[in-house]
Amino acid sequence: MKENAELLNVLETTGCTLNEGALEPLLPFYEGSLRHLNFFRQYYRFILSICLDLEDLGVPGQRAEIMSDWIMRQDVAAAELSDLQRAEARRLLARRGFELPDVEGLDGRLRAFMQRSGGFAVPNRKAAYELTHIVFYLTEYGRAPLELEETERQSLLFAGLIAFLDQDADLLAEICIALRFCNETPPQEWSRWLEQHTGKFTLRAAPGRVGQDDYHPYLMCNWFQLLVGRTGFSEAQCEGSVVIEGPGRPGALRGMSMALYTLLDQAPGTWARVRAPLLQSLSSEEGEVLRRAEESTPLFEPFFETFSRFGQVSSA
Repeated sequence: MKENAELLNVLETTGCTLNEGALEPLLPFYEGSLRHLNFFRQYYRFILSICLDLEDLGVPGQRAEIMSDWIMRQDVAAAELSDLQRAEARRLLARRGFELPDVEGLDGRLRAFMQRSGGFAVPNRKAAYELTHIVFYLTEYGRAPLELEETERQSLLFAGLIAFLDQDADLLAEICIALRFCNETPPQEWSRWLEQHTGKFTLRAAPGRVGQDDYHPYLMCNWFQLLVGRTGFSEAQCEGSVVIEGPGRPGALRGMSMALYTLLDQAPGTWARVRAPLLQSLSSEEGEVLRRAEESTPLFEPFFETFSRFGQVSSA
């Protein structure tokens, strides 16, 4: 069901249309959604988001408004500890005209998180996904583009370099989408690699219930293709249960981290000084990924200053 919610968001933001009857499998959920919300109120954002999207895509009904009113009267969002979750709740409730209380300073705190560029120059997938979702919520998924401060732009590019080095198509696609939502152009090398990667997904029919597969990378990669005017979801012709399999991703991140860890005690080294020995320690495939990352953006050298993490923790 989570995957359906994300797909509906893609449809809304790209202007894609659905075939007649495409939403029918979701109607039983919609019909029982008020009961679901009452019992599973800890998932109120998830349930509300699906109903909002279904109604906005043409399903008749007013359950999203009823839910929003109930959520406000029950003060359900007061249980949120995370600013990111508050931002999502605020956005969802606003879609039916409700204003979430007690959110003074929320945007400032979110943008302060975005501006801490150094935190995105080390591997931290959770923080990187939080960064992209802050952009999604603040820009209304691209409907209200955000003018980035230079440190915010740098944070997205640093997180993107980590994703590219890891050949993590799912995260890299989200970062490129976030850049587009801020009227920024992602590095050409990232965009080119994502286009090639997207063309290598395979879809095959599968009997019965499908477990974990590469649905989310497939969705994010194709979403980005649509946003930049390319063809998306061109292989989605299977009916019934489908398994989505992505191509392998021999990245350089692990090899780089292992090599750099052995150098921690050395004096800080510039990228120019470390580049040659680091490349020698990597496989040819890893070295090629590293070289492509280096060439993708002029920010690679300042990125590497933090990424290398030379030195020791001390009290001085």
